Amino acid sequence: MANSSSKWNVTDIPDQSGRTAVVTGANSGLGIATVEALAGAGAHVVLAVRDPKRGEAAAATVRGSVEVRRLDLADLASVREFAAGWRGDLDLLINNAGVMNVPRTMTTDGFEMQLGTNHLGHFALTNLLLPHVTDRVVTVSSGAHRMPGSRIHFDNLDLAGEYTPLKAYGQSKLANLLFTLELQRRLTEAGSPARATAAHPGWAATNLQGHDASAIRRLLARIGNRFIAQDNRAGALPTLYAAVQDLPGASYVGPAGLGEVRGAPTLVGRSVAASDPASARRLWTVSEELTGVTFPKLAAAAGG
Repeated sequence: MANSSSKWNVTDIPDQSGRTAVVTGANSGLGIATVEALAGAGAHVVLAVRDPKRGEAAAATVRGSVEVRRLDLADLASVREFAAGWRGDLDLLINNAGVMNVPRTMTTDGFEMQLGTNHLGHFALTNLLLPHVTDRVVTVSSGAHRMPGSRIHFDNLDLAGEYTPLKAYGQSKLANLLFTLELQRRLTEAGSPARATAAHPGWAATNLQGHDASAIRRLLARIGNRFIAQDNRAGALPTLYAAVQDLPGASYVGPAGLGEVRGAPTLVGRSVAASDPASARRLWTVSEELTGVTFPKLAAAAGG
């Protein structure tokens, strides 16, 4: 079972020697902190990034075994190319990349950018890589999944005519948790030894908020980043805890402090909407239709 999380830190990560991890959005923020921790524990870590030059610059700062591969989650052709090039086992897939509160734009494939990047890109990537995954898929969500009125707009996923940056972001982060729920159900049904977990960083000072569509929210974020937020290394701890601790499938990890804003990683709750298996199955079906990627046939666990 999981160790007590009261003082859990990167020094508590078990030896990762001989293991391979992929971290999406790995060239800054939570991503590079996750890479540093896993590589520091002995893992070989692939930085999956949209801009390889920035990825190489980030990789050069990391001690340990790392490499950079191009991945644009807003382009399904790029997702397929990345997955097609994978060889061998993949112990950890960390679905970390994301965009937040951006103006209404569309992905290469015509999806609303926040849902397309934060959910659909990771949905396709995970299913394409799943035959290689031996241990864990960790998807980074957010406390924003609890925003009042947050739901999956199945009748209008792109939020045409009703788009607001906050509504789209909340929908995408709710989708991350429903994805994790249904992925774990399917892994269990298939007898796979792999597990799906999710995490959120609380309030972490990263450059994610700098792309907010609202100048007022950007200003508030800068103030909050300075006086309230954890740094990116502390913000990455829930992701790392979800990746390496012996947790039940579909676990959700966040900071233990007041309001889950900061603090040591621990198991946390989620909204009623994020716990609905019917919505999770419906979202999965829709995501398969939109991406053309389906749940793969997996080998069952030995003796399963």
